[in-house]
Amino acid sequence: MIYPELHFTGQVWRPPYEASSQLLQLTSGCTWHKCKFCSLYHGTPFRMSPLSEVEEDLIVIRQWQPRARRVYLTGANPFALSYNKLMDVALLLRKYLPHMVSFGMFARVTDITSKTVEELKNLHHLKLDSINIGIETAHDPTLERMNKGYHAADILEQLTKLDEAGIRYNVFYLNGLSGKGNGEASAIATAEVLNQLHPCIINIVSLTIFPESQLYQEVQDGTYIEEPEIERLMEMRTLIDKLNIRVNLLGHHISNTVPITGALPDDKAAILREFDKAIAQFPEKELKAYRSRIWHL
Repeated sequence: MIYPELHFTGQVWRPPYEASSQLLQLTSGCTWHKCKFCSLYHGTPFRMSPLSEVEEDLIVIRQWQPRARRVYLTGANPFALSYNKLMDVALLLRKYLPHMVSFGMFARVTDITSKTVEELKNLHHLKLDSINIGIETAHDPTLERMNKGYHAADILEQLTKLDEAGIRYNVFYLNGLSGKGNGEASAIATAEVLNQLHPCIINIVSLTIFPESQLYQEVQDGTYIEEPEIERLMEMRTLIDKLNIRVNLLGHHISNTVPITGALPDDKAAILREFDKAIAQFPEKELKAYRSRIWHL
């Protein structure tokens, strides 16, 4: 028996909490491709899947998963598509998967800019219920150095629009990104912005530099000095300590030398004690050796 194949090209990523979602490619690669630290979509040019491909895949999904309730649209940032194109996709989802109750995707902060609150509400009405956004940090000097293409004020402005539209969102914080000596400033600046917003989940990932990234060469040249592991633990502790919102924390990614999960504010004291214990107990050399053994995210 020959099984039909879906149109997946390039790297396919999804957050851990989308493990039970039906995956559907909407884009491949990233529209930006300029972040110095990123190697996730190395070698894959941005491509938008034609609606004809999306429809072909939905016909296959309807055959094999006719009662799919959750769909995750893959690609680095499918939300870069225009409002009208996203509406077309949402209508196709409703047409072919009548049991679907929600769909989500990745986005860059700048992808939200072109959508009005009213348009976001319309997408939400058609079951877009969550977006995952790699803000990385709200520390402007770091955002500029890493070529993120936006500033802290943009994070606040655009995510506030999602709050107004009723669309849930999860953010990714990249611990250690600011480099040696700057971790605490990054944590404080990010907490200040997030405390004005309503993220559902803060995903904490620790910077791990791979040869495919531009930042790798800066490390070799000595123009970028990585943040020591103990300082990274202190950065994470500061971020969590400064947060005063209700939010879920997911910090059990392989890149984190001290994995943590919990909900704030209920678990804050216990998480801070965990960091205090780790900072006092683990030598820098041991933590650095752990990171050197990470060959892929």
